[in-house]
Formats: sequence, structure tokens, C-alpha cells
Amino acid sequence: MQQQIVVLGAGMVGRVIAMDLAKEFQVTSVDRSRENLSLFPPHFDITTLVANLSDTAAVSKAIRKADLVIGAVPGFMGYKTLEAVLKAGKPIVDISFFPEDALLLDSLAKKHRVTAIVDCGVAPGMDNMILGYHAARMPVSRFTCYVGGLPVTRTLPFQYKAPFSPIDVIEEYTRPARLVEEGKVVTRPALSEPELLEFEGIGTLEAFNTDGLRSLTRTMKIPFMKEKTLRYPGHRLLMQNLKDAGLFDTQPVKVAGKMVTPLELTAAVLLPQWKLQPQEPEFTVMRVEVSGKEKSKTKTYRYDLFDRNDPETGFSSMSRTTSFTATGAARLLLNGLYDRPGVNPPEFVGADPACFEFMMQHLRERGVNYFRSEW
Repeated sequence: MQQQIVVLGAGMVGRVIAMDLAKEFQVTSVDRSRENLSLFPPHFDITTLVANLSDTAAVSKAIRKADLVIGAVPGFMGYKTLEAVLKAGKPIVDISFFPEDALLLDSLAKKHRVTAIVDCGVAPGMDNMILGYHAARMPVSRFTCYVGGLPVTRTLPFQYKAPFSPIDVIEEYTRPARLVEEGKVVTRPALSEPELLEFEGIGTLEAFNTDGLRSLTRTMKIPFMKEKTLRYPGHRLLMQNLKDAGLFDTQPVKVAGKMVTPLELTAAVLLPQWKLQPQEPEFTVMRVEVSGKEKSKTKTYRYDLFDRNDPETGFSSMSRTTSFTATGAARLLLNGLYDRPGVNPPEFVGADPACFEFMMQHLRERGVNYFRSEW
């Protein structure tokens, strides 16, 4: 009998997750949007269910028969959804990237003897696994991750398109960024400390601070760690100007007798301008560097990812790189290759060499390739 997987959320990423897993497993996709659920190609054997996933009772009902759950809901719903799944005693792979600390639910997962792998996308996700793999093999002194998803065509003024809600992107531009310097967690304003980097086949991109380290600030004792977002040069300054003007503020203001937040208005205005169109060429670029001592010698490992959208399947690059990481982790759990009750950030998974190699092979089979160099 096929194992049953319930995918919570049928957005761009959730749909790709469901389609990839449906090749081997019995999959149910759950979303409140009938329109989202109608977008599955007819040749995929996927059961669909309309449900309000902000209602934890509806979540519990939807996953009652699941052998595994995938959490692909918006970030603001993620923590409560994960909590509901753990209370139901179901293992889960989660990519909702909620702002709360997932490790606060570790005791709940252990109480129900279930494994949760969280933050399991491209970044956070694969960058954590890469660090976890090398940190288990050598004392690491420095970790750096640069990552971004961008349209091929640069259109002013934003030179950017988002595969998800502008509010989620703006959150990256407003939340203070945590870095580790000399072994201590420090904060910097989002969008700060810009630097220009060259990427083969792309050209010059601009990197700036965002709060991407997440669990790494707690699970890894490494003197220097930072994560930066990549955009085309010029985008960062424009976002900084909008931020300084108060257009990302969340405090309601009265406009024509109605109370609205500047953030809600800005996101509504940006949505049609930032919306990634079907089949619009875009790419994901990531560079991860891990440095330390190996056999008493200084060693650096670099992983470079450059991935484009797939015109044949219609999958965007961001959905491919995120979804296939999650489906790889799902297969680890379903095949019994990883079993650690509790909440597991990806660096815990990567520390197991068999799991790390499984993930890399899983991604290669789907055309997502991380090229490693060392010196």
C-alpha cells in the first residue's frame, strides 16, 4: 500500500512538491483556494481538498490519515500549522519559513515521538545542510552564504520579480539581520553592508544583509557566519528609500476615513509589478563558502548553484530549488534514512554523510546541481 502524504498549501512551491511526490506516493494537496488546486495537470494523480489551513482543527482533520505532512503555507501561518501537525503525531517537512523559533516546538515533537525537518528549502535549507556536513568533519571558522532569485530581464525601476507575495519579500528587507562575529550574535539593519560580487554568466550582483542564518545562530558554534541576499545593483537602494519613507511600516494610518497600514498598501501596489509571469525566464543563484581547519591545514569549500526555470515543466527555478530539497527530505523520512525525533533544522540532517549524499543525488536527478570547488 502506498504511503500517504498530505501537502498543506498549493501555491507555486506546494504544487511542485505535490507533483514530485505523486510519482511514488499517494498525495493529497490541501488549500483554501480552489483556483490553486485546479492548476494541477490532469495526468497527475493528486487528490485535492479545500480547507482553511489557518484553522488548526481543519489541519488536524486534513492530515488524519497521513504518513507524512509537508508544510508549505505562508510564513505567518507556519508556526501554528507546524504545532498542529506535531500535536497530531505526524512527521513533517516544513518550508513555510515562519519568523518564530521552530526549536521552541522541539519538546512537543519529542513528546509525540515524531521527526520534523524545518526550513527545508534552498536557503535556508541546502546552505544549512552544506554547513552541517562540513562542520561534522572539521572545525569551521567561517560560513558565508549569498543567495537570490531574479528575473533574467531587468526592468526598471525594481529589476525584480517575486515568485511569492511581496509582503514576504519586504519582510526580508525590514527584519533585523543576525550575524555571528567573533563568536557572538550581532544584529545589523536589513539591507545594510552592501557589496558587489561577480558571477559567471550573470555579471555583477549586489549583496546585502538579511536575517537568513536562523537556527544556525543557536546550533552552530562558529566564530563568523553571515547570510546575504543577492539582487541586481540598484534594487537595494530603492528598497532602502521606500523603507526610510515609511512605506514598509505596519502601524495603521487613516486614509480617506479608513485605517490601512503602509505595508499593506505598498504590497498591493507592488503585487502586479513584481508578479512573476508563467514561463517568465528567471534563475536562482547561490554561493556557499565554508572555511576551517582540515588535517591541520586551512581549507575552504565553495558550492555554487545556478539554476534556471524549466520551460518543459513550467516550474520556476525558485520552486524547483526549494521544492526538490523538501521532497528529498520527505523521502529520507519515508524511507527510514533519517529518524531523529524532535525539531530538526537542515544542518542536523546534513551532518549525516549518507543523508547529505542522498540529498545531493536527489537534486542532481532533477537537474539542480551544486558545483563544489575547494582550496
